[in-house]
Amino acid sequence: MAKKPLTIHLAAKNTGVGIETIRYYQRIGLIEKPEKPPSGHRVYSEDIMARLLFIRRAKELGFSLAEIAHLLALGDGCCVEAKELAIHKLEIIKNKLLDLQSIENTLEKLIQSCELDSTHRGCPIIAAIAKKMT
Repeated sequence: MAKKPLTIHLAAKNTGVGIETIRYYQRIGLIEKPEKPPSGHRVYSEDIMARLLFIRRAKELGFSLAEIAHLLALGDGCCVEAKELAIHKLEIIKNKLLDLQSIENTLEKLIQSCELDSTHRGCPIIAAIAKKMT
């Protein structure tokens, strides 16, 4: 049985990347746009499929499209620069985790103060948020 040609619909389905996202990646140059044959349906090569999977996985790791473009431009032979990008991304993620931990602690304290306030004269959560705004 012959293999079905990889149209944009199959490319999207097989890589978990949306059709409009694939078109966007083509517009910004992350992947090439296959030639449109007389049959009318572009066929996506295994190389393009691999690139789509690479992009999706890199996004899952938190890399921006600009960073992904840089990684793709590096190719397979420049581990030093790729490592530097990954170290930088890791630092950003660790800082975000610290920020999220701080937000978690603040919310826990606010919830606790609300539970401890037996007077119910106003909401300590709303008051605390309003204080930060002024």
